[in-house]
Order: sequence, then C-alpha cells, then structure tokens
Amino acid sequence: MKIAKRGRIPGFIVMDVMRAANERAATGADVLHLEIGQPSTGAPSKVLEAAKRAIDSELLGYTDAFGILPLRERLAEHYRARYGVSVDPARIVVTPGSSGGFILSFLAAFEPGDRVALAAPGYPAYRNILVALGLEPVEIPTGPESAYQPTVPLLREMQEKGRIDGLILASPANPTGSIVSSEGLAEISHYCDEQGIRLISDEIYHGIEFEARAATALASSASAVVVNSFSKYFSMTGWRLGWLVLPEDMVRPVECLGQNLFISASALSQHAAVAAFDCTEELDALVANYRRNRDILLDALPKAGITEFSRADGAFYIYADVGRFTNDSAEFCRRLLAETGVALTPGMDFDPARGNRFVRLSYAGATADVAKAAQRIGDFLS
Repeated sequence: MKIAKRGRIPGFIVMDVMRAANERAATGADVLHLEIGQPSTGAPSKVLEAAKRAIDSELLGYTDAFGILPLRERLAEHYRARYGVSVDPARIVVTPGSSGGFILSFLAAFEPGDRVALAAPGYPAYRNILVALGLEPVEIPTGPESAYQPTVPLLREMQEKGRIDGLILASPANPTGSIVSSEGLAEISHYCDEQGIRLISDEIYHGIEFEARAATALASSASAVVVNSFSKYFSMTGWRLGWLVLPEDMVRPVECLGQNLFISASALSQHAAVAAFDCTEELDALVANYRRNRDILLDALPKAGITEFSRADGAFYIYADVGRFTNDSAEFCRRLLAETGVALTPGMDFDPARGNRFVRLSYAGATADVAKAAQRIGDFLS
C-alpha cells in the first residue's frame, strides 16, 4: 500500500535526541538535558489546585469548539493588562497546544500551493506542517545582522523571487531567543497588510524576556493571526493547551475546522488554565531562573571557544556556531551525549542549509544542571 507524500515529512530531530538521551538514562548513565525546549518545573500550584477541583466538580466533557468562556475572558483580560490591547473573547480560540493552532490557522489562511515565508533558522515544525498541508515554505536566510529575524528588506527580496502569501514570525524566537522590537514588528505588520501577506505571529515565548518586553502583532495589525501557548511561560507543556487570536474574517472558518478536526481542547486543561493568570509571582521566578541559566552559558561558552551565538534576549535558547569544531552538528551532538552525557540539539533541525555548523542549547532546566553541562562542554572541547 502507498504512503501519502504528506506523511513523509522529516522528523523533529530534537525528539530523536531526547529519545537517545532517555535511552542513555535508562542504562543508569547520567544525562543533562539541554536539548528539549520545556521547563523542568511542572504547572504552577494554583493550576494544579484548579485541576483537582475540576476533577471533583466538572463534567469534563466536550466544550465549545472555541473553548470555555471563562478561559477566553481571562485571555482577553490578559491582553488588556499586558499589552493595552482590546480583544473580543469571540476572536479567541483555545486549541490543543500551539501545534493545533498552527494547523487551524494555516488551513484557514492559505490555499494548497501558497508560499509562506519563515526565518531560517526557525522552528522546524513550521516548515514540516506547511509541507504536510500542501503549502510551500519559503525560508529567509537570516543571521546576526538582523538578529536572526525577518525584516521588510529581506521579505521584499524574497518577493522578487516569487509571490509570498504568508509570513510566520516568532518573537522571541526558537532557536535563537531573538526578539523583534515593537517598531520592527509594526513595520513588518504594516508591510504585510499593504502586500496582502497574512502574518502569523508566534508569541508562545512571550513572558520569557530578559530585556525589553516582546510586542504583540495585535497592536499593529487587524489581519494578523496570533498563536500562543500555555507550554512555555506558564510551564504547562504536557497539558497540551494553546490559543489563537483571530482577525474577524477567520473566526467562522477556524471554528468549522476546529469542530471537525479536534472538537475541542482538553476540558480539564482548560479549567485548570483559568488559574494560570493568578500565578505571575511563581512564573516570574522561573523566568529569573532562566536568566541566571542564560548568563552561566553566556559566560562559559566563550571560555570553551564558542564565540559566535545568538543574543538570547528571550525564550530559553542559545543558538551557537560550533563551526570551528565540526562541520557535522549531528555527529557533534552524538559524541557530546555519548562522552559527557550532555544532550544538545543539532542545528540541522532549524536550518537544513546551514545548520550543520550550529547547535541549540536549551537552558530551561535546573541551574545546577546548566552549570554542570557548561563545565562538561568546556572540558569536551578542550
């Protein structure tokens, strides 16, 4: 029997690395996880309490396809409080993780064959989901000169080679941690509106910023789609809960798609997540920990001979050039894991064309583990 072309997309390499790391751990050998982009902490205490109450008191059946109203209202209040932006809860869609949000927004915004631009390096699932849906990813090579982010001149340059129907922009970004300034985001948003390019703004790392706060595309565009998640700042990866903020013209199409594809997001996760917005003190303490971890690596990497890396202004990643040590980042990561127990992600996951000389380090774990990993990396390279 045949296998459909859409099922032959590349794997998510970081998950393969995590499997190898877990296999090593199963033998009794120690592993320091700097490969996976998830907090090492669980959900906040009030979220756990709300989940326990929901188990005892709620039916936990199907919810409205867009999610329970109390959660959508809390999300609307979040946009008022954090960004000063007014959002009608009717435009907010609770999704099965940000992954479900990407699928719904891509299906509603683009026709098969449409060309969607995205930065390289960038989150590999963007590219792979687009391909699986019959869309064409158009990768924009970026570097430190643009903080690894797309710009209007870069986008215009890609348009000269062919039409662009959409742009995915992530700020803070995975794997670089780079942030687009509010002025830069407004410039890109306005350009996309003028050109008829649908902007998909990935804001799942909002809240994890170390200098200036990241801006939302909602402040500068009425046609942008915002994707967000409870996985990163809210430390709820396994709860598989995200959300979309939609422009008016996409509300009903996404609702119909959501009804048919997912019915609804997890009821238990939704009821628990209402309490997440009351956990700011606990969550901001986690962000302070990420900053400490980042600073450990920013100090240790140059001493180890790794001198070129992303600025890491947000999220919990550093994207580092290891080209002076290897031209095969996958083999570099395999050796590092085997010889030191430190798990990193090869850059090929994020940039198939140039990632052979890069690695991504995630510093979302315990500070002691990050410090120990930094020492082992230095010893390995020396």
